[in-house]
Amino acid sequence: MTEPTAERTTDHPGRTPEYPDYTVPGLSTEDGARVIALLASRLHALNDLSLTLKHIHWNVVGPHFIAVHEMLDPQTESVREMADAVAERISALGGVPWGTPGTLVAERDWQDYSVGRADAIAHLGALDLVLTGIVEDHRRARAEVASLDPVTEDLLLEQLRALEKFQWFVRAHLESCRGALSTAGARTEQQAAQEAATR
Repeated sequence: MTEPTAERTTDHPGRTPEYPDYTVPGLSTEDGARVIALLASRLHALNDLSLTLKHIHWNVVGPHFIAVHEMLDPQTESVREMADAVAERISALGGVPWGTPGTLVAERDWQDYSVGRADAIAHLGALDLVLTGIVEDHRRARAEVASLDPVTEDLLLEQLRALEKFQWFVRAHLESCRGALSTAGARTEQQAAQEAATR
């Protein structure tokens, strides 16, 4: 096994379209490069989310174990399909989808999920924060591509519908009958987990 290099590079080929004069017909190479960059970020977020969902699936305990454990598997599969669709769109635009773990870690701007073995409701509190970040960033990317590429916008809209539904499922475990969210105001996963578990 080789020693890791001290310097990480994130300047991968394929961040701009490989086609000579265009990306897909009707989209300039410059606009295609911008869409590819936005999708690369979404690919990292979705790959990370699928791993986080599996981590939670393996580490939930407590009286809500089976409900949460079984709820997360279909969500994980759906998020993996979303990542695949994003990667294929990057390829269709003439880019190269980088889905390796090292690239994800080097290029992401967030930390690893921070909750280990914990009560299912605590995990859902932390997961709600994760999903909020994913949904907000997907919405920002959708807004930016809206004027550039309606095909990519449609892809992100479809994914947003599913992601927001997942968050609804998660929040249903964290809400009071009056709609008050037990983790409202939490800023970290640990804080959200603690507030969810002690409600």
